[in-house]
Amino acid sequence: MERIILHSDCNSFYASVECLHRPEIRRLPVAVGGDVAQRHGIILAKNQLAKRCGVQTGEALWQAKQKCADLVIVPPRYDLYLRFSRLAQQIYLDYTDQVEPFGLDEAWLDVTGSRCIKGDGKTIAQEIRRRVKQELGITVSIGVSFNKVFAKLGSDYQKPDAVTAIGRENYRKIAWPLPVRDLLYVGPATEQRLRRYGVRTIGALAALPIQTLRAEFGKVGEILWAFANGYDASPVERYDNQPTVKSVGNSTTAPRDLCNNEDVKIVLLVLADSVCRRLREQGFQGKTVHINVRDNRLLSFTKQISLHRYTNLTEEIARAAYRLFAASYHWRFPVRSVGISVSSLTGDSAATQTSLFESPQRLERQQRLNSAVDSIKSRFGSYAVQPALLLKDPTLSHFDPKQEHIIHPVGYF
Repeated sequence: MERIILHSDCNSFYASVECLHRPEIRRLPVAVGGDVAQRHGIILAKNQLAKRCGVQTGEALWQAKQKCADLVIVPPRYDLYLRFSRLAQQIYLDYTDQVEPFGLDEAWLDVTGSRCIKGDGKTIAQEIRRRVKQELGITVSIGVSFNKVFAKLGSDYQKPDAVTAIGRENYRKIAWPLPVRDLLYVGPATEQRLRRYGVRTIGALAALPIQTLRAEFGKVGEILWAFANGYDASPVERYDNQPTVKSVGNSTTAPRDLCNNEDVKIVLLVLADSVCRRLREQGFQGKTVHINVRDNRLLSFTKQISLHRYTNLTEEIARAAYRLFAASYHWRFPVRSVGISVSSLTGDSAATQTSLFESPQRLERQQRLNSAVDSIKSRFGSYAVQPALLLKDPTLSHFDPKQEHIIHPVGYF
């Protein structure tokens, strides 16, 4: 039986929720933006009026203001967006228990088993679209297809408040002429590498020999080729069976450009402290450390390293992250933002293999020290105890990623 997969995308989600709660700005160009003083001054979301003025998600607030002088910028309220995300998901659950969130504003639904009661995919999608609009006051665009990747393409194809079906009979006509960057997980760097092979559309990617993609991208190349050809068979997870935690991470845009390794070391230590405190609170240790680095041209890269054992100790994660950064970045441009995440998680009570070259007594002292510092910070705040390194530049170190962190649902993989 052919699957019926929907992908629902809440249109201009943050901005739409803000306009719903602030009637006085509904007819104005509106954007949700970060804190300019802390250099988090980018556009997080914009409504349709702002979009028509050329305002783009991810650009600096000053750039958006140049395009649209009357732009109303409001600060984000993640608790409110999380509430609306859950309300939308409750509507989806009236049609299937296979609802897989993809960020706060998107979700896949497998409604194959509902067709006998609710009708075909387009009928169900139209009903969901109407209900979200009537019950929540926001709009969604929904893609209908036989797999998750093409369903997502469908939800992006027409916006706002629309339904697009991409089936086996028309996916070559609709999906293949689209720019290759529209395909899931084709970012700017991947797009540039594909251009070297003359690939500018999804159809051109589908026609490229899989051996070529495998040689250029490894396993990821095979995945992209399968996506372009409609061979994605990944299931939609059941709503009550979502992976709880795959990784724990924090990132930040620094209040000023980071110009040397010492600057980066300070920020990484603050991030590592937040990540490891959260790991310890949730009863996890991890083995794989990831860093994300973005320079002042807004070009970014990620790197990862696997440790020899599981850990949730701040100094070990910070040391691994810094070592990874120092080996990967050669300072052609200043750094604007960095992030750390830890994956390959296991319970903190799991047995670990210690090295012949490290002292179990020293490891136990580090664990006790981290626990003691956690207790002090939970009572008196994150700045109550700090390593001396963080006092070298309070401008860089005085932020609290743990307190500001918002947990989002896990991603596609």
